[in-house]
Amino acid sequence: MKISSAVFSISSPNYKKCPSDGRPEYAFIGRSNVGKSSLINMLTGVKGLAKTSGRPGKTQLINHFLINDEWYLVDLPGYGYARTSRTSREKWDTMMRDYFLHREELTNVYVLIDSRIPPQRIDLEFITFLGTNGIPLSIVFTKTDKEKQREVMANIKAMKKALLELWDELPPMFLTSSLTGLGRDALLDNIERINETLK
Repeated sequence: MKISSAVFSISSPNYKKCPSDGRPEYAFIGRSNVGKSSLINMLTGVKGLAKTSGRPGKTQLINHFLINDEWYLVDLPGYGYARTSRTSREKWDTMMRDYFLHREELTNVYVLIDSRIPPQRIDLEFITFLGTNGIPLSIVFTKTDKEKQREVMANIKAMKKALLELWDELPPMFLTSSLTGLGRDALLDNIERINETLK
């Protein structure tokens, strides 16, 4: 897939305020500071489209970006950031649960996993939540260029093993690097193939 246009559409506080034009949505989510904004900018080829920050928890709303006037890339708030109030975390939980369970336009969720670290329980719990509720998902390993390849592959292998203890089969997986562009074509081709099945 070639990206010819990528523009910010809207930031919404809940799924009911999201666009109502029926276009398919592909949501990107992961633990805070997993490299989500950098990945989105790499995928779209638009520097600064998604705001990057060294401060985890910056994304607080459901952000829609219209791609090629055909589909939405959705930037969701990161999970697992400890330095937020209990009230804020509960608000996030409600907003995200409602979005995942009730947003009819949601077509696939790309769960971002930091390839530099071993499997985290919070990631496994979130993936299990999606799977249990029948929400299509893929796993995207980020920052594969930031660590020795032996350690990266060991962490990925450990994640696969952990998932197979919970799942009969693994969801699609992608290795990416926002710095080198690794995985860009594979991810966009995946979205294009899914879009084709919707026509």
